Parts: sequence; C-alpha cells; structure tokens
Amino acid sequence: MTREVWLEPILRQLRLRQVLPHLPVGCRLLDVGCGFSATLLKAVSPRIHQGVGIDYKVQPMHQGNLQTIQQQLTDRLPFPDASFDVVTLLAVLEHLESEQQILVEIRRVLQPNGKLVLTVPSIWAQPVLEFLAYRLKWIDAREIRDHKRYYDRSRLQQSLVEQAQFRHFQHRYFQWGMNNFCTVVK
Repeated sequence: MTREVWLEPILRQLRLRQVLPHLPVGCRLLDVGCGFSATLLKAVSPRIHQGVGIDYKVQPMHQGNLQTIQQQLTDRLPFPDASFDVVTLLAVLEHLESEQQILVEIRRVLQPNGKLVLTVPSIWAQPVLEFLAYRLKWIDAREIRDHKRYYDRSRLQQSLVEQAQFRHFQHRYFQWGMNNFCTVVK
C-alpha cells in the first residue's frame, strides 16, 4: 500500500460532502471504484443497510453491513439486475477505457428509479491537476497520468442520457469549477 499525498484525503472529504445528501438512510449502496481502503463505505456504514465496494485495488472483505470485491472494472459487475438503490462512481469514470460499458452495467444493477451519483474532473481541471501532481507533488502523479478524459456538462449529458439511457440529469460544478457533480436516475 502506498502512502497518500496530503491533498488527496481533503479532496475525498469534499466529494463525500457532495454525496451524503443523495444517500437515503437504509439504502443498498454500490461504490464502483471504491479504492484500496473503501473509505466512502466505511464513512457511510452507519446510515446504509448494505454497502458493497468493487475495485481492482481493494482486498476482499466482509464486515458487518459492508463487503468489498476485488475485480477489474472492465468486466460485467457480479450482481443481479436491480440489486442497488444507489451507485456511486466518484473520481473513477475518467480512468476507464470504456465509459459506456460500465455505465450500462451500473444501469443494469440499479433498481428502477435508482440513482447514480458521480464526480469527474472538469475540462478546466486538467492543467491545474497536472501542475499539482507534476510540479508541486501535492496529488498522485500516477492517478493524473491515468486520466483518459475530462468532462464538461454536455459531455456528461451525452454519455449518461443519450448513450446510457439514464434520466433526470442533474449537474453542477464544484471545487471552483474543477469537478463535475452529477446525478441521474434509472
């Protein structure tokens, strides 16, 4: 396990503040790309009924109402249709080769009227993130090098609504316009 650069826990905490209002008490939550320590799931465990995290970095674990599964996000998600009330995809979509494949899978595992909550970096974040990573070394340079794309509102709407067939697109920028926060419904 590598040590986190100091700014990353702060950024993660800011994302959590955005997400909490969208997690109904007692929900079944899937955190896609939960990271090696499933930090989001651990933080929200008292308010959810069940939480499952999936990531290639995480060690498999089953503890109380939480479970983690180690798996690449290029495969079919190992859950039946309509298994979850909410799916979170936080700072993950920009790292995946095939964004549509995972979005279709997320839609499949969401129950009818289930919600996808996601964050992705904005197109304006790229030079800032590269400066913070490569020059100041305040964030992990490997993570930034792994970004496949950056997003604006219209790109997200096209991916989520027009291509993946979600509805009720809600979007706003946060962190001074550097990130997109978006929710959609199955």
